[in-house]
Amino acid sequence: LIMLRPQVVIAQYGATNGEWSTYAGDLGGTKYSPLDQITRFNFSQLEVAWRWASADASLDLDALRVIHPDLSIRNLRVTPLMIGGLIYVVTPLRLAAALDAGTGETRWLYDPDVIRSTRNSINAPGYSLRGLAYWEDENTARIFYGTPDGYLLAVDANTGEPILAFGDNGRVDLSTDIPRGGRDTTDDRGFPWISVNSPPIVARGIVVTPVSISDQPITKEQPPGWVKGIDALTGETKWIFRTIPQSDDFGNDTWQSESWRYTGGTNVWSAFSVDEDLGYIYLPTGTPTNDYYGGHRPGDNLFAESLVALNIETGQRVWHFQAVHHGVWDYDFPTHPNLVDITVEGREIRAIAQVSKQGFTYVFDRVNGEPVWPIEERSVETDTNLNGEVLSPTQPFPTKPRPFEDQGSSIDQLVDFTPEIRSIAVDAVKNHRLGDLFSPPMMAVSGGIQGTIQRPAIGGGANWMGSAVDPQTGILYVPSLNAYSVMRYITPETEGANLNYTQGGFNTPSLMPQGLPLFKPPYSRITAIDLNTGEHNWMQPNGDGDRYRNLPLLRDLNLPPLGGDGRGGPVLTSTLLISALSAGGSNGGPRLVARDKMTGEIVGSVDLPGGAIGTPMTYMHEDKQYIALTVGGDVPELIALALP
Repeated sequence: LIMLRPQVVIAQYGATNGEWSTYAGDLGGTKYSPLDQITRFNFSQLEVAWRWASADASLDLDALRVIHPDLSIRNLRVTPLMIGGLIYVVTPLRLAAALDAGTGETRWLYDPDVIRSTRNSINAPGYSLRGLAYWEDENTARIFYGTPDGYLLAVDANTGEPILAFGDNGRVDLSTDIPRGGRDTTDDRGFPWISVNSPPIVARGIVVTPVSISDQPITKEQPPGWVKGIDALTGETKWIFRTIPQSDDFGNDTWQSESWRYTGGTNVWSAFSVDEDLGYIYLPTGTPTNDYYGGHRPGDNLFAESLVALNIETGQRVWHFQAVHHGVWDYDFPTHPNLVDITVEGREIRAIAQVSKQGFTYVFDRVNGEPVWPIEERSVETDTNLNGEVLSPTQPFPTKPRPFEDQGSSIDQLVDFTPEIRSIAVDAVKNHRLGDLFSPPMMAVSGGIQGTIQRPAIGGGANWMGSAVDPQTGILYVPSLNAYSVMRYITPETEGANLNYTQGGFNTPSLMPQGLPLFKPPYSRITAIDLNTGEHNWMQPNGDGDRYRNLPLLRDLNLPPLGGDGRGGPVLTSTLLISALSAGGSNGGPRLVARDKMTGEIVGSVDLPGGAIGTPMTYMHEDKQYIALTVGGDVPELIALALP
């Protein structure tokens, strides 16, 4: 066990003291550490210093699958923390552990008995949890994390014991005071309405937790994703921000036909960022119920798909920006924003940059919410064959930076490696609607149109892996995916259903035969954006695209790097941009790569023992720098790499 030490001050601009004390390294979401022991010259010499097999494997999984047939322990997506020589990690089945930062040896293990005590199905994809939070004052050190059935847990960081004085014996019920979110109700699949699969954040003694709301309902009534500020010491709810405004709230008039009374969602399922000096927390919100059809919720639907700044001590709204009006494309904000100070045309700005599924980067003055560069409301198409759907006639388009991912679908954007492949692609889309970003969704009609090709896909250009920003240069690094979706709509006929439409499945992988790509490459990329100028510094494909090169129609072609090796979350050091790729290692397998931050050139590569699952982090322990990340397998592992 460790003793309490002088209070940790969690920074806003990069990890400090060789530690990694929050999910993104600091409260500002930079994913940056100034460590420099690992460089371009020695990166390829890294070796696995220690590995820790997920403690989930020690449970009686066969017995648990009697309760939860879909049980999985594979998605160890957590980014660990390191404070005071201890690594903190949480597993998919919500076992928390403290490990020795130099050896990986388990110091303590806490099993909150979440999965055994939860009889309903779990509303958390693959049971994954992406992270946890650490907080301490002069008397206590705690870690916080959420459960798949909607509780916030507090555990003593020194002993692994629950903090009994926090909430109800160490846990807070996040469904309390949320309309339609009670413990006696579940959705049509038996899922609890509210779950947690992203990390909390703590500042000024307030802990705020993301929540996930089931997004595949057959009823229009769902709990709203209201955001709670909870006292980190007692578990008392200090404030609630109503992301779906109620009768007298600002923005209520954007929920027409009194749809605010029953609509759910509009939650923050990803992560938050905080400016502790200002006392502001920044909320990247999601889509309302139903993600893909809004006929039951007419209007612009504020504060859905918005970036909202709140006073973290009171929950009062400071400013907001809505990125999608009346969203039906699942273009929720999927990741925390990045805080950075920039200089634009000689003007110093305390900025916030929010990357999006659309491939946009929205940049604001984080004090007052003013856009750094103009964001224009532009006309978009609105004609759809979905009965009752009324789309917004305009949507916001940033003038700078330009998109980091391809948007929309047209014949000119289709793959053209050879005339034969181009002909196949043209034929593949002939029965689908093509169009610009925000093209209206279309229901498939027998013998006619088979839906809208949506690009970026519902999984977005950017997603929960997020972006990283260098506080020294103001350069933002964004991994993204070039993919598309075709939404299938059905009219639900299950007893109790009252939605006009719900999703009947997605056609995301390919409309093409033989696994051929439909659009031009690259299929994943990483883009460096100078936030001082709003210009792209460089773009590099993420990988060579080996999975495409061996296809019969492509294997003899001299193709450039195609990307397609994933969009792993980035981590920055003083000299390197580090991320994981799914292929390209010495044996063709997964690897960790280091890039030159100014050019994007890969300057180092290390084989990984399994495909990366979570975003890497880096820390210093006993004068040695480590890079830690989780990798897959039948039993996933947390591994730490260091120089020999």
